[in-house]
Amino acid sequence: MMFIINLNLKDFNEFHTYPILNTNAEIMFLALLICLLLLCFLMNKRTSCKVYLIDFACYKPLTSQMCTRELAVKETIRSGYFSEETLDFMKKTMERSGLGDKTYLPDIFFRPKYDPSMKDARQEVEMTIFGSIDTLLAKTGVRCEDIGILIVNCCIYNTSPSVTSLIVNRYKFKKSIITYNLVGMGCSAGLLAIGLAKQLLQVHRNSYAMIVSTEIITENCYTGNDRSKFLINCLFRMGGAAILLSNRTSDHKTAKYLLLHTIHTNTSSSDRSYNSIIREEDNAGIVGITINKHLISAAIATIRPNVATVGNLILPIHEKMIYMIIHMLRKLFPAMKLRPYVPNYSTAVDHFLPHVGGRPVLDELQKTLGFSDENMEASRMTFYRYGNTSSSSIWYELAYVEAKRRVRKGNRVWQIAFGSGFKCQSVIWHAMETVDRDDKNPWTDEIAAFPVDLTDLQPFPEFFESLN
Repeated sequence: MMFIINLNLKDFNEFHTYPILNTNAEIMFLALLICLLLLCFLMNKRTSCKVYLIDFACYKPLTSQMCTRELAVKETIRSGYFSEETLDFMKKTMERSGLGDKTYLPDIFFRPKYDPSMKDARQEVEMTIFGSIDTLLAKTGVRCEDIGILIVNCCIYNTSPSVTSLIVNRYKFKKSIITYNLVGMGCSAGLLAIGLAKQLLQVHRNSYAMIVSTEIITENCYTGNDRSKFLINCLFRMGGAAILLSNRTSDHKTAKYLLLHTIHTNTSSSDRSYNSIIREEDNAGIVGITINKHLISAAIATIRPNVATVGNLILPIHEKMIYMIIHMLRKLFPAMKLRPYVPNYSTAVDHFLPHVGGRPVLDELQKTLGFSDENMEASRMTFYRYGNTSSSSIWYELAYVEAKRRVRKGNRVWQIAFGSGFKCQSVIWHAMETVDRDDKNPWTDEIAAFPVDLTDLQPFPEFFESLN
């Protein structure tokens, strides 16, 4: 045993070339070195930075582009493209949709013949996008050279150079600007772009991100007689919005809102969801966007898990407990036939702003979530005044509650948008200040006339299947 120990000590002395720390100075030096390394690690560790909504602007088209329901039907008849059955469906839809008489259409729809060109589409692009950006820059005072990220979402209109390049060229943004051009993403793309901007702002510090949301409808009027494709002609209208986000800590005093959560749900793996809204040719070879009878069921199937995730993030504990208890009782005692408990989301958010979609979708969404008519007011009034402007509609809704002077400091705002795919996106904001209306708000000069009474509307034409 002694031999083995002596041999090990000998080997240790032969191969150990570094001296053992045996003085207080050496120990202190090593401790200091470790502390410096830890300090460097903590200083370089990137924490999640806050994202602020500085301001936004919604485009208000020219008065000459205003279109009543009667005029829309008249111009459609004059075009000569449609059968009597299609025109009758249009009249019923326009009367019962909740659409008002002051929505806007591009100039091409007021001409004797609908024959759009690339130049016509480009004109709508420049009006809606440049109009939104000009207003936003005027409201915020931010210089173009300070914007580091640009995201544009427009579902169908896709040109080369891209719309982002068009904007960079017009406003002479800096050469290092990061640009994303989102196409084919549907009505939820505006909030999806907020989620993308949030991720980018976690990487690119001390930056501004501009988001432009619009839909160009000049070239997308359906000229056939397939009812499932013609619905787009009845509901979609001209509009756009520009939004400015920032991660600069100095902006927390001037920003309108703080971004709290972004939640994304995608059910495109389901054939029913994927085919509920799809651009395709009809039997005559005419291109249009099909909205089939499974739309509402696909929409609710996508919205429900998104809303559940939102509830898990923002609902107070007592609402979660009630939901869990009722859910367990339903599982354990099915004979009791308890109804599912719908949490009271009004306890967690002050303003609910769902994408306008169309009247049947809004009705089903209100019933599913248990929201009051007051909760749905901004959405229904936006559809009445501006129609479905696709991804930008949620910003007209936020402008509505601001114009009503309803946004108070500390309020929570829930925007939720859904569209083709099927996709659903929620964004939760925290109001940094009490928001007053301004002269660049598209509702300012007429907000006193709202809300209007829509209770006398007749049932929507039978088109969508019931969930029951």
